[in-house]
Amino acid sequence: MELASEIARLRKAAGLTQPELAERSGVGLRFVRELEQGKPTVRLDKVKQVLDLLGHEVCVRPKA
Repeated sequence: MELASEIARLRKAAGLTQPELAERSGVGLRFVRELEQGKPTVRLDKVKQVLDLLGHEVCVRPKA
C-alpha cells in the first residue's frame, strides 16, 4: 500500500481535515498536502509525527 493513500485514508477515518491533522500533529499544512500527494522526498521525522497522531508507526521491510 502506498504511504500517500494510506495517510489520506487514516486521516479521513479519524474524521480529520488536512488542516486539523497538520495542527494536531505539529507539522505544516503544506507538509500534509505534499505527503498525501505522494511527494517522493519527505522528512521521516514529520511522517512519524503524523503517524503517531493517527495511532500508527513506520515499518521498514525488504522489497518482495
